Amino acid sequence: MDVLVVAGEASGDQHAAALVAALKARREGLTFFGMGGAKLAQEGVELVHGSHEISVMGFVEVLPKLARIIRVMGDLTAAARARRPAVAILVDVPDFNLPLARRLKRLGIPVVWYISPMVWAWRSGRVKALAKVVDRLLCILPFEEAFLRERGVDATYVGSPVVEQVPPAGSPESFRSALGLEVARPVLAVLPGSRRSELARLLPVLVEVAQRVVTARPGTQIVVPVAPGLERALVAAPFAAAGLAVQLIDGRAPEVVGASDVAVVASGTATLEAGLMQRPLVAVYRMSPVSYAVGRALVRLPFFCLVNILANERVVPELLQGDATAERIVAELEPLWEGPARAKCLEGLERVRRELGPRGAAGRAAEAVLAVLDRP
Repeated sequence: MDVLVVAGEASGDQHAAALVAALKARREGLTFFGMGGAKLAQEGVELVHGSHEISVMGFVEVLPKLARIIRVMGDLTAAARARRPAVAILVDVPDFNLPLARRLKRLGIPVVWYISPMVWAWRSGRVKALAKVVDRLLCILPFEEAFLRERGVDATYVGSPVVEQVPPAGSPESFRSALGLEVARPVLAVLPGSRRSELARLLPVLVEVAQRVVTARPGTQIVVPVAPGLERALVAAPFAAAGLAVQLIDGRAPEVVGASDVAVVASGTATLEAGLMQRPLVAVYRMSPVSYAVGRALVRLPFFCLVNILANERVVPELLQGDATAERIVAELEPLWEGPARAKCLEGLERVRRELGPRGAAGRAAEAVLAVLDRP
């Protein structure tokens, strides 16, 4: 029995892989194909395309990849038409997956959507489209289920998979030891993002941040996790050009944050992962001016960082676009190393952790998928 799985970026690949593992544990005879990254491949999913082929953030940034994106969607549709999967699991990336869901619906293939689009924040018109093409929507934020159900979407809250994808809480020293870092020296974790476009816009600023921190706090270790699918050299080169010694770690971003005293993190799922590690952080992001202008016109939220959105208050500092300068970032980092600001931030992060509920999201999501698969 075939299952189509489509994930379009590093975090979606990880969440989808955990869901596939939970499905295989509950039902023998399932085979999986679709689009994803290294995590889904490790779970034995036959990849028609890699998620890196469509991974892009922003309105303008998508244009150079548009032809390839259309081709990838066509290939996935053709594979679905040929193999007639019992169910399709589409993970996040609504600008790609909504058009794909329409195609799958026309083929008569049931669609389960895992990780709701942020329709409560912007482009709320997509709710009607979701109600038409999605058989079950599995949401991971506690307030999403009621919002979507009130608007006609068959939504179920399964909990956040991020909770189970970060290691248990521990001391910075224990994580440093596990990563081969010097235990006694302080650590700044730098998470520049998982896309090339993010690196291009953020990494030069974050290199300057690292320089300023090392100057102000001699002996600080700069540790950078390299997201799956990114070349180490691409991340290492700007630090080397600045004469900075950094520790690069393949993946393991939550552990890197766990090893840190403070972190600076490109906004996205990574900020939530970092927050769950209970370390103070500053969230930053930059995109093209056009994409930013369009986003500001559409998004009606007081915050852009997931931690702050969940808390509905400024738990961690966030700096966007022109505010994300090295000087501003370091100024926001400084009080988080110690003292009252650090304690207040940690208290807020603990509240967010409790809000996300217990572990086991992948298992609950798998049960929901099987319920759709078993419908007459």
